[in-house]
Amino acid sequence: MPKPVIAIPADFRSFDGNVWHATPHQYVRAAVEGSGVMVFLVPALEAGNDADEILDRVDGVLISGSRTNVHPALYGKEASETDGPFDPGRDATSLPLIRRALERGVPLLAICRGIQELNVALGGTLASEIQEMPGIWDHRKPDVPDLDMAYGIRQTITVREGTCLASVLGAGEVQVNSLHRQAISQTAPRLAVEAVAEDGTIEAVSVIDAKAFAVGVQWHPEYWVGRDGPSSTLFQAFGDAVRTYAAAKGKVCPVSLPAA
Repeated sequence: MPKPVIAIPADFRSFDGNVWHATPHQYVRAAVEGSGVMVFLVPALEAGNDADEILDRVDGVLISGSRTNVHPALYGKEASETDGPFDPGRDATSLPLIRRALERGVPLLAICRGIQELNVALGGTLASEIQEMPGIWDHRKPDVPDLDMAYGIRQTITVREGTCLASVLGAGEVQVNSLHRQAISQTAPRLAVEAVAEDGTIEAVSVIDAKAFAVGVQWHPEYWVGRDGPSSTLFQAFGDAVRTYAAAKGKVCPVSLPAA
């Protein structure tokens, strides 16, 4: 039987005068190799996408990170220079897709910008330039050319007992990377905080009333899939949820991947 398929909303980018619908390869690779699924990219259109038509054709949704940020107007804040850059096509694509995926019980994994989109989609707010806030560490990407160093696992988070993430990674301390300058401020009512950094920054959430796997993480597990245990385990869990969803529709057998 065919592999299940997930959707990844693209970014709207400009390269050499041309505009592209694109997503970083590390997310596609992690999904294909770590979750055992096939991928298609959803174009970042401000109008023209239909979330239900997309979800009719897939078995899961992965919301990737990006260099752009959710526009503050979407969570009741006036935009400033420090809040950008923005991608209105990505916002218009991802937020409705998140809401409908949750309503329909389609498995969802949201990473970096993705966890912020998940929070905003459900009524939460974001904080910008968190490194300037009292008591908050500098979570930004290190200014180094080597990607392994930039995405280096250098931060301790604590996964709370009894959470969805604890059932995947185990409760307690986990080592992750950190490459963000925005974070969740007011948590959406439907989200449960699953993990925090040592400075209190929210690092993972889940949807309280979700019908299927629905988790957001602020770090970048996709970069280390195949080389780091927790990163690989998280993508394997997402893949298992996608296969279970697809199997319920009679599309695939719910066979788990080998342990990382």
